[in-house]
Amino acid sequence: MFDLPAVQAAIRDQGCDGWLMYDFRGSNILARRVLGFPDGVAGSRRWIYFVPATGTPTKLVHRIETGALDHLPGEKTVYLRWQEFEAGVAKLLTGSKRVAMEYAPRNGIPYLGRVDAGTVELVRSNGVDVVSSGDLVQLFEAVWDDEQWALHLEASGHTDAAYAVVWKFIADQIRTRGETTEDAVSAVIMNHFAEFGLTTYHPPIVGVNAHSGDPHYETGSEAIRTGDFVLVDLWAKMDKPRAVYSDLTRVGFVGDTVPDKYQKILDIVAAARDAAIACVRSAFTEGRPIPGWQVDDACRAVIEKAGYGEYFVHRTGHSIGQETHGNGANIDNLETREDRLILPGCCFSVEPGIYLPEFGVRSEVDVFVDKNKQVHVTAGELQYKVVPIMGR
Repeated sequence: MFDLPAVQAAIRDQGCDGWLMYDFRGSNILARRVLGFPDGVAGSRRWIYFVPATGTPTKLVHRIETGALDHLPGEKTVYLRWQEFEAGVAKLLTGSKRVAMEYAPRNGIPYLGRVDAGTVELVRSNGVDVVSSGDLVQLFEAVWDDEQWALHLEASGHTDAAYAVVWKFIADQIRTRGETTEDAVSAVIMNHFAEFGLTTYHPPIVGVNAHSGDPHYETGSEAIRTGDFVLVDLWAKMDKPRAVYSDLTRVGFVGDTVPDKYQKILDIVAAARDAAIACVRSAFTEGRPIPGWQVDDACRAVIEKAGYGEYFVHRTGHSIGQETHGNGANIDNLETREDRLILPGCCFSVEPGIYLPEFGVRSEVDVFVDKNKQVHVTAGELQYKVVPIMGR
């Protein structure tokens, strides 16, 4: 539910005169979430909801969709012609000098870039400085409530359990048929999700040997046989309203014992993972604000010191929410410099990887900071050993 006093307090904390939320045909999912729109319901005309730091919000809606914002408090202005729209924008901005919008300078954080450049130009033409609403969005869209935390834990239990199903399936297939395939393993995971009431936007990644060295490999039909190395990255959420994702990655070897070359790389990756988690825990224990880029640096330093920095080719982690890549702070100082702070109530992945030509190792867990600033790792038992799939 939209909480006007809380939103206005946050706007003041950000040093802004207001927060201008704009949408056209569902283009701004962040504003729609903050304002409590149901999923999948979008009009066909532009609307603006302007929340000043103090005072009464203002709605700007089209004449054929005058009820677009009726569930929200505030005064309504109705426009028909484009000239009336632009005049309406100017009017609602009167007295404002610094306004937050779903905008990312230089598109440095693409998840935030939900307002087109032309609309930003229109707002700026009224003498207003437009700044990013990134931390406001985190507070009112990326922060989980108790129900979502419970839904995440429920999903996490099932995603964790999926690995026992996967390793057993591979072992059984090797013993009875001599092989299985990547897509057969993926199908087993999807059946497991369906059985326990989970949903996902995309099937998991199952990569054998060199395919495991491709961080965004699209699962194919490659055979999995004795002596092969396998990476399984899976993500899902409960099939319920407002549910949030669990996202995990583990690795295994099709044999009774694991060759040292695989375990050596996992040792480095696991140490990097643990360094990232320790970085977050120490910051919250000491009461220090911590942006996402600092956690990425702590993780990446371990892999670089071990001599594999060039093989760690993605950010350390991403925000997790109702989408598996959510709208809070990412753990990134590689692809972007993530200056947004990690906030209580937010969840993110920690998933360092080393991707060699012959194989790749990734260890992915989810980290949640609760409202009491306690740091939780939701991954079942952390992986420190490559699973000997035939030795289970």
